[in-house]
Amino acid sequence: MRFKPSFLTVYGVTDRAWTGRETLLEQVKEAIEGGATMIQLREKNLDKDAFLEEAAELRKLTRQYRIPLIINDNLEIALKCDADGVHLGQEDTQVSEARAILGPDKIIGATAKTVEQAKAARDSGADYLGSGAVFGSATKTDAKPMTREMLKAICSGVDIPVAAIGGINGGNLDKLYGTGIAGVAVVSGIFGAPDIREAARDLREKAERLKLAPVLTIAGSDSSGGAGIQADLKAMTAFGAYGMSVITALTAQNTTGVYGIYPVSPEFVKSQMDCVFQDIPPRAVKIGMVSQADLIRAIAEKLREYKASQVVLDPVMVSTSGSRLLEEDAIAGLTSQLFPLADVITPNIPEAQVLTGHTITTSRDMEEAAACLGEMYHIAVLLKGGHQVEDASDVLYQQGKLTWFHGTRIDNPNTHGTGCTLSSAIASGLALGESLEDSIRAAKKYLSDALAFGLNLGKGSGPLNHCVWVKRQQ
Repeated sequence: MRFKPSFLTVYGVTDRAWTGRETLLEQVKEAIEGGATMIQLREKNLDKDAFLEEAAELRKLTRQYRIPLIINDNLEIALKCDADGVHLGQEDTQVSEARAILGPDKIIGATAKTVEQAKAARDSGADYLGSGAVFGSATKTDAKPMTREMLKAICSGVDIPVAAIGGINGGNLDKLYGTGIAGVAVVSGIFGAPDIREAARDLREKAERLKLAPVLTIAGSDSSGGAGIQADLKAMTAFGAYGMSVITALTAQNTTGVYGIYPVSPEFVKSQMDCVFQDIPPRAVKIGMVSQADLIRAIAEKLREYKASQVVLDPVMVSTSGSRLLEEDAIAGLTSQLFPLADVITPNIPEAQVLTGHTITTSRDMEEAAACLGEMYHIAVLLKGGHQVEDASDVLYQQGKLTWFHGTRIDNPNTHGTGCTLSSAIASGLALGESLEDSIRAAKKYLSDALAFGLNLGKGSGPLNHCVWVKRQQ
């Protein structure tokens, strides 16, 4: 099972002080039905055969509910019961050794009490960290509570998710807001509660508030609110992400056209990026239109400096009417400076034609162009088919694999900001721990819903209804 940060939201950890062998399965089932997102089986003193039998039973249960089972410390048991992974303490097997034994597809967590330990675990291949005890713990009475400042330093010091552990319950979880954790690992707060299902449900509801995953958009401002920074932030909000922005240009525009552009200097763009990355490191970055070569170089410099991950690049080079929006030196900078830093690019057909030099008129042409760009720049490519007459299907090329995302063309002339919206939605999905394919599917659904609403504002090509999902949830 591929690890996702969302698994850490409510990470239930068993303990024989609260769970007996006869009741373990039923208690874990109640925890999962209440909202637990991952289960760790912790047994310190059980003999090997009984441990394996217990783990095998629990594995059947977690597989039924499609959540991961993690074995505490014991690689042998994890392998024999086909658990989804292991969690390792500081005095247990080294992360690198466990990775070599378990392979690339298993989940490995590690305990970290300092930033140095966190970085070492990350560099050795850990998928996530457990840090604490953050409060007094009934299961580890000798543990010295970790300060809030240390927990926050660990979260900001590494680019893998962190679960806080130690004495956490529904009554004190709010004290961890703002630390940057991806979730909480809980023992007695679930299994020691009078109503396990209700305790897990309460923790899940409160832990979800921690998960406004920070996402950064680097793009221009649209004063009419339909595209650019404004569209990006609306889409991120609709997905439950926390949107942040670095503005590359101010524009005077509305639905009828662009009437003025006031560029932001490269130095000020870099200053904006410093402020964001040094305080709230984004889990994903969306890059929109950057029209000047010196801006592109500045953005690339900072992305490299901060080792930005999950970068979604919308290579805005050609307008819907076919007009070039970037000069040749800016296009060259885009491909040489930013493409190597991107995880996925999202060109439309006119842009792909510029990048490949080939005419694209059929689905087969789209596949060939996406593969060509993917191999040329060693990145994933989502080639958008919205400029085709027959449908609105897109094709993803990723590591030699082609995947189609089929869509129906929606009869709506108000399409201002569709590219910005789609790429921002994809970045939000990635930040929330979804795979690229799942992020694309959700983004396309959102875009289709926003178009189908039929919003009609302005005298020209109007915006989408970015609030369509918000209204639906009221």
